[in-house]
Amino acid sequence: MEYNHKDIESRWQNYWRENKVYKTEIDKSRPKYYVLDMFPYPSGAGLHVGHPLGYIASDIYSRYKRLQGFNVLHPMGYDAYGLPAEQYAIQTGQHPEKTTTDNIARYRQQLDRIGFCYDWDREVRTCDPKFYKWTQWAFMKMVESYYDTKLDKAQPISKLVAHFEEKGTEGIHAACSEELCFTADQWKAMSEKEKSDTLMNYRIAYLGNTMVNWCPQLGTVLANDEVSEGLSIRGGYPVEQKLMYQWCLRVSAYAQRLLDDLDGLDWTDSLKETQRNWIGRSEGAEMRFKVAGSDLELEIFTTRADTVFGVTFMVLAPESDYVDMVTTADQRKAVDEYLDSIKHKTERERMIDKKVSGVFSGSYAVNPLTGKEIPIYISDYVLAGYGTGAIMAVPAHDSRDYAFARHFDLPVIPLIEGCDVSEQSFEAKSGKMMNSSNGEFSLDGLEVPEAIAATKRYIAEKGLGRVKVNYRLRDAIFSRQRYWGEPFPVYYKDGIPHLMPESALPLLLPEVDKYLPTETGEPPLGRAKNWVTSEGYPIELNTMPGFAGSSAYYLRYMDPDNNEALVSREADEYWRNVDLYIGGTEHATGHLIYSRFWNKFLYDLGHVVEPEPFKKLINQGMIQGRTSFVYRIKDTNTFVSLGLKDQYDTTAIRVDVNRVSNDVLDIEAFRAWRPEFKDAEFILEDGKYICGWAVEKMSKSMFNVVNPDDIVERYGADTLRLYEMFLGPIEQSKPWDTNGIDGVNRFIKKLWALYFKGDNCLVDDSKPSAEALKAVHKLIKKVTADIENFSYNTSVAAFMICVNELSACKCHSREVLEPLAVVLAPFAPHVAEELWHSALGHDTTVNDARWPEWNEEYLKENTANYAVSFNGKARFTIQVPADLPKDEVEKLALENESSAKWLEGKTVKKIIVVPNKIVNIVIG
Repeated sequence: MEYNHKDIESRWQNYWRENKVYKTEIDKSRPKYYVLDMFPYPSGAGLHVGHPLGYIASDIYSRYKRLQGFNVLHPMGYDAYGLPAEQYAIQTGQHPEKTTTDNIARYRQQLDRIGFCYDWDREVRTCDPKFYKWTQWAFMKMVESYYDTKLDKAQPISKLVAHFEEKGTEGIHAACSEELCFTADQWKAMSEKEKSDTLMNYRIAYLGNTMVNWCPQLGTVLANDEVSEGLSIRGGYPVEQKLMYQWCLRVSAYAQRLLDDLDGLDWTDSLKETQRNWIGRSEGAEMRFKVAGSDLELEIFTTRADTVFGVTFMVLAPESDYVDMVTTADQRKAVDEYLDSIKHKTERERMIDKKVSGVFSGSYAVNPLTGKEIPIYISDYVLAGYGTGAIMAVPAHDSRDYAFARHFDLPVIPLIEGCDVSEQSFEAKSGKMMNSSNGEFSLDGLEVPEAIAATKRYIAEKGLGRVKVNYRLRDAIFSRQRYWGEPFPVYYKDGIPHLMPESALPLLLPEVDKYLPTETGEPPLGRAKNWVTSEGYPIELNTMPGFAGSSAYYLRYMDPDNNEALVSREADEYWRNVDLYIGGTEHATGHLIYSRFWNKFLYDLGHVVEPEPFKKLINQGMIQGRTSFVYRIKDTNTFVSLGLKDQYDTTAIRVDVNRVSNDVLDIEAFRAWRPEFKDAEFILEDGKYICGWAVEKMSKSMFNVVNPDDIVERYGADTLRLYEMFLGPIEQSKPWDTNGIDGVNRFIKKLWALYFKGDNCLVDDSKPSAEALKAVHKLIKKVTADIENFSYNTSVAAFMICVNELSACKCHSREVLEPLAVVLAPFAPHVAEELWHSALGHDTTVNDARWPEWNEEYLKENTANYAVSFNGKARFTIQVPADLPKDEVEKLALENESSAKWLEGKTVKKIIVVPNKIVNIVIG
C-alpha cells in the first residue's frame, strides 16, 4: 500500500464528517477543555498559508488534550459583518449577505481540506439572526444598567431611578459622563425628555456626543485601525474628526477591574503590559484655572501637581468645548482655519506626530498658585478623551510642551535642581524642588515625591481641585453609519429613545435599494421602507460595529442552539470559560478589551459564572511572504539570472511565487503570466533561471501569496500542517519558504515505510530492541513537553530523529509503532488515522486512543562516555558500561593503549573521576 495523500485525506475527512467524530456534548464524567481560535472575517480572497498557522497550533493542542482524556470543545465560526462586504455590495449591487455566504463556503472548503477537528455543529456567524439576537439582547441589558462605583458592578437602571426619586443625586455612586447635581424634587419636576437625557449620563450603553473618524465618501464612522494618514484603509478616502451624537459603551467604568484581573491570567507579560498601557491608569490631581476676565474655569488633570509653579501656558484639544468659550473675536478666523487644517488627523496619528502646530486662542488663564496670567493655546497634540482635554503646560519637564514652547517662543522654568533644560531632562522625577514658592506656599527644597503629596493636599484644602485617578481607556463608540451590521432594537417616540421588547428580537436587517447613505445624509437604513414600529415610530438608523458580534461569540459556542438564553446555566457552569485562546497580536487591545468588558458585564448580571473570558492566550506570529524577483535588463524584454545580474544594468521585478519552485523560475509559466512577458528572453546560469528573493508581508500586491489549496493538492494537508509548525516557534514571525517543504514530505514517506512496503504491512508483534524502545519513549517524552510549551517546531524535528532511528534498527514492532502513530495524530491526523486502521488493525478512530506515557527505564543510558585527561588536558575518550564502579573506570583509563605515550616516564600521583564525564590523571 503506497502513501497516497489524496486518497488518504479525502477518505478520513469523510469518515470524520459522517461519523461526527468531533461532535462535542457536555460530559460531566470527563474534565473539560475549551480551545478557541480568533474566528476569521471571510474575505473574498480566501485563506493564504499564513492564516492556518494559529488554527493548526490550536488543532494540535485540541487533539492532544482529547487523547489525554479531556472533553474538548473546539469550535469555529465567522466574523461575518463588516465594511469590506458592504463596499463590495456598493460596487456590484450584490447583497452583502450573498457575498458573505459565498466567502464562508470558500473558507469552509479550505479549512476542511486541512483536516481541523472543529465541531461544525456549533458554527456561529455574526450575521445570523439566531446569533445577533443575543448581541441585541446584551446591548439592551447595557442600556438598562448603570455602574455602581461603590459596589463595583453593574446594577439595574431602575435602582438608580428609585434613588433619584428619593434623594436626587445625594449619595449617588455611579460612573457617569459628567457630574450632575439635582434634588429629588428637581428630578420629579423634569420632563420625560429631561429624565431620559439625565439617565443617558449614567447608562452603560448610552447616547452621547463624541469625536469620531468620519469618512464622508464612505458615509460612516471608522475605527482607528481603519484609518491611515488621514485616509480610509478601504478606498483611500479622506477622513476627518467630527463630533457626533451616537451610541457608546461605558467601558471606562470597568477600567480598574480590567487592570486588576490581568494578574490572574496566563498571558504573556508583554500582552498584559500592552493592555495596562491601553487602560492607562494614572493618579494625580484635577485642578481649576480661571480664565482672566471671565467666570469660566478650565479643569485640567495632572499626575505632577508639583510642577504647577512651572506652568507657562495652557493648551486645549481642538475638540474641547473650552475652545469656543475662550476664543476671542480677533482670533476666531485663525482658530477656525487651524481647526479645519487638522480635522483629518486621527487621534492615533496625532499621538505619534512630532510636528509642532497650534494657534493662540486670544485668552489667558490665571495660574492658581502664582496668580500669573498665562496664554491659552489650541493644539492637536492634546487629546480630548484623556483627562479633560485641557492641559497645563510645563515645558521644562515635558518634551512636547518644550517643543511647543520653543516653537512659539514661550518661557521655560526649570523646577528641579540640576535639571538641564538645554538637554531636555524632562523625566526628572527625583531631586530637590526650586522656583516653587508663592510666599504662602512653598515646595523649595522638597524631594519630588514630597512635593507632589504636599501640592495635592494644598489644592484640596484651598478648594483649587481634588485628588483623582484617571484612565486613558475611552468609552467605545458603538454606532456605525452602515448597512451590514446588527440593527439597534431602539425606536424613537417624540425624540426619546425606547427599547423594543425582548420578544421582538431578533430585529432583522431590512431590505434597501442601495447600500449608500440617503441623499439627505442619513445612514443606509434610512432607505428602508417602513423602518418603523407597528405604532409607526421610527427605528434607529445606525447599526452596530464589527466588534459587537465578536465580543461574546465564545459564549455562544457553548450553547449555539439555545433560543431562550445566550448560554444556559448548565452549559456555562460546565465549559465556564476558554482554557486556551490563540490569535494575532493585532487584537491585543480592541477585541480583548471589549470581550473582557462584555464578559464582566454579563458576570455582574449573573449570566456567566466566570469574570474573565480567556484563561490562557497565545499570540501566533505572522507567516511572511517570500517574494521572488526576476531581473530585466533595462530597455529590453530580456531577463538575467540572479548570479549574472551584476554584469548588466537591471531592474528587479516581483514575480508570482507560484511560478517559482526552489528559486527556479518556470519560464513558460512566467511567459504566460502577463502579455508583456510573452516574448521574454532569458540569460540562464547552468541551464536555469535563478530568482532573487526577499522576506515581505504576504499580500497579493507583492505576488507572494501562497494558496494552501495548492500545497494540499501537491503534498497533502499533513505535510502542510507539519511544515507550518516546523518553520519556527509559534509566537515568532517567520518567512514562508517552499524550499523546505519537500523534506517534510519525504519524512512522511519514510515514516510510512516503517509500516508498509508496497502492499505488504510490516507491523508485527516482535519484541522491540532496546534502541527502538529508547527512540519511541524519548519521542513521547519530548513531544509531550513540547506540546505543553507550544514548541511545535522542535516536536517535528523530534519525529524526524525518531523515524531515522527506527529505520536504522529496522523496527516494525507494534509495541513501538502503535504509540508512534498516536503521538503523531495531533500533527498529521490523516496519515495517523490511516496507519491506526490499515496497519495497526483498529476499528475505532485514533482520536479515541490514549496518549502514551514514557517509561524512564527505557531512557537510561547503558554506556557512559568519559573524556580522559592528563593534568587537565583532554587527550581521548573511552566508552564504558554506565554502572561501572569508579575503580574499574580508573583501571580501564590507565590500561587504554592511548594512555601509554602520556604515562611514559611519568608517575601517576592522583586520579580524579567525575561520574559519567571525566577521568583526570594527574602525573609528574
